[in-house]
Amino acid sequence: MTSSWKPTASIAVLELRARMLRAAREYFTATRALEVETPALVAAAVSDVHLACIEARALNRQRFLHTSPEYCMKRLIAAGCGDIWQIAKVYRDGESGRWHNPEFTMIEWYRIGIDHHSLMADVERLISAMLPPARQFDRAERLSYREAVQLHAGVDAFEDPTPVLIARLESAGIEVPAAVRAERDDCLDLIMGTLVGPALGHERLTFIYDYPASQAALAAVRGDVASRFEAYLDGIELANGFHELADASEQRTRFERDLAERKRRGLPPVPIDERLLQALEHGLPECSGVALGFDRLVMCAAGAKHIDEVLAFPFERA
Repeated sequence: MTSSWKPTASIAVLELRARMLRAAREYFTATRALEVETPALVAAAVSDVHLACIEARALNRQRFLHTSPEYCMKRLIAAGCGDIWQIAKVYRDGESGRWHNPEFTMIEWYRIGIDHHSLMADVERLISAMLPPARQFDRAERLSYREAVQLHAGVDAFEDPTPVLIARLESAGIEVPAAVRAERDDCLDLIMGTLVGPALGHERLTFIYDYPASQAALAAVRGDVASRFEAYLDGIELANGFHELADASEQRTRFERDLAERKRRGLPPVPIDERLLQALEHGLPECSGVALGFDRLVMCAAGAKHIDEVLAFPFERA
């Protein structure tokens, strides 16, 4: 008799999830952030070449399941909502495995008037508030992107040419696909994913900050670095945060650059989010924002080895 109707997470883990979500709500209430809800079904897909949206149709119109509530949340900030946060179900196609499920839970929030360094401290406090006593850690470690890559991979992420990066990967027995060899940032991403990230956050939370400007995404840029960070625990990337870009013209340029790269790679075109650009033109206050992968944090809290262990019904049982 099949048991595929049953949840893959134990009742104890489901109770742990509930306690952690309750702790998050208590934290954001205490820090005076407004809980908001934004649509999961949106008109404009993310343009990032590394993210694949799931397309849908409603009222005979093209729509997309959002990969993040970021664009709509920034529109709320531009409208004057102040500090905001939400628990959101988000969707990414082509992502399935030990750390990935096509549908997952994200906690995303924005703070007004702070930079990414101050937001890192906020992330640390939230994670500490959510983790059970047995998983508490000492003060978080902070490394710049350049320091982390040098320490754990032995290459200079800002100066070494692409052939050096490829040679380092191959010396570790890592296959470098032809498409990756052609792009320096893709080589760096592979280094982060295979050599650096798994070595981070094993005794305490680790933040990696100040990424190369070419990896800015939606972050502000200062000189040759992007005001961006990621948080790691148990070798798992948990969070990605930005000191947010507020310049509408620069944001449009980045969208158009993404679309050109999508075309070059043979990826489908996606519509630009004109409403976000209108919000930026109206005026986005100085702010920083971050997305935290909640399911992955539950994995750390529970000592789980696969994301299915912390989900009631993953993709194959939905």
